[in-house]
Amino acid sequence: MTAPDPDGLLAEQLLRLTRRVYRIQKRHLEHRDLGITPAQSRLLRTLAHYGSPPRMADLAERLEVVPRAVTTLVDGLEAAGKVRRVPDPANRRVIRIELTDDGRAALRELHGARRSAAEEILAPLTDEQRAVLGGLLDTLIDGPGADTGEGRRTA
Repeated sequence: MTAPDPDGLLAEQLLRLTRRVYRIQKRHLEHRDLGITPAQSRLLRTLAHYGSPPRMADLAERLEVVPRAVTTLVDGLEAAGKVRRVPDPANRRVIRIELTDDGRAALRELHGARRSAAEEILAPLTDEQRAVLGGLLDTLIDGPGADTGEGRRTA
């Protein structure tokens, strides 16, 4: 008889939770009828963190995907009026991606959808359990040193 594998169980639980979060966020996005996929949502959120319009290669690197994947996402968002391609002022051969006003409005809606999804997912937890979970997630996301706040993310 083999002993249970607690790390294997935890890994499976994390994967199941990740899939559940994805499904719930997708449902909340669809409910708001934004016509934006979770991948497009991630690109819009990433784009909003830049001080000036990034190149597609910058987005691909930040999103940890191949540039072709960013092109597809940008094509869809551009067709929907959420982003636009603009020439780089210093090098007209370089194209940068910027949010439109419609894209900024979509981001506000996306934020609401994400918040609603998080509320649904966290509903069974008490405030104390949420605080513990937050600390544990910080440790897993940031690695050692998170207890001191050194690597803590603020975004």
